[in-house]
Amino acid sequence: MHSNIKLPEDYLTLMGNIIPDHLSMDDFITCCKTPLKTSVRVNTLKISVEAFKQLAKTKQWLLTPVPWCEEGFWLEQENTDTKLGNSWEHIAGLFYIQEASSMLPVTALFKEQVSGPTAQYNTILDCASAPGSKTSQIAALCNNNNFIVANELSSSRLKVLSANIKRCGIKNVALSHYDANVFGTWLPEMFDAVLLDAPCSGEGAIRKDDKAMLNWSLKSINDIADIQKELIDSAFKALKPGGTLIYSTCTLNGIENQAVCQHLLDLYPDNAEVIPLNDLFPTANNCLTAEGFLHVWPQIYDSEGFFVAK
Repeated sequence: MHSNIKLPEDYLTLMGNIIPDHLSMDDFITCCKTPLKTSVRVNTLKISVEAFKQLAKTKQWLLTPVPWCEEGFWLEQENTDTKLGNSWEHIAGLFYIQEASSMLPVTALFKEQVSGPTAQYNTILDCASAPGSKTSQIAALCNNNNFIVANELSSSRLKVLSANIKRCGIKNVALSHYDANVFGTWLPEMFDAVLLDAPCSGEGAIRKDDKAMLNWSLKSINDIADIQKELIDSAFKALKPGGTLIYSTCTLNGIENQAVCQHLLDLYPDNAEVIPLNDLFPTANNCLTAEGFLHVWPQIYDSEGFFVAK
């Protein structure tokens, strides 16, 4: 347990005001102080899920399916001589070490509202794509057949993104290095789909980074939300008419989540509409909000805290 994690009083008050009635704050605090389980996503550009399962048996890796991603698994190593990230299978790009909740936005992008054919997108913009988990998930679901613009503002993170794209065998990506708020003006109505996994306060990431809350304050989350509102406006403008936008964060407060989505709906009352995510996977109702968003509290699925809107 991360016994040294300190949760600010203002943060606990904020969470206490919005936590659903069926969840408890005690469970939330306990879960925040418990390290995350390791989860991976099979890179189907290089190996099938069935072949990976067979490989896992030979490596004494115990796999538990992630309910919202057919390629996702929680993984326990019985033989821990080699760190997972140093294994030849990881270096060769057979899998991506990715937090389970982080697999939700791309699943939401591709699953239709009603059970039916997978959505087809020829052009996709990933606004803040480093280190590449969601870009690589998109590329694998499209089998390298679409065109992805993977944008990243940070120079150092861009290098990591480039390395992961090469490692995973992705061939349909153009990297760009801009502030994502330019796309709505520069490339209006250009993309079939846009994924904005927005820069955020990272409240949901505390289980893997005990320093995630060091700089947290009510002022900081309001400042971040102002940036997010600019980004979601730009992302929406970059969509073709009828296109799909996914907005996600690894944070839990409503200021950076529901309020940012409502800002977009207020800006474009005749053009933007929410697609409810209640059918995304069998137990999605456990984290569904009244608006149809997914608000994943960490204790529900023993995962990172996350938010997804479509």
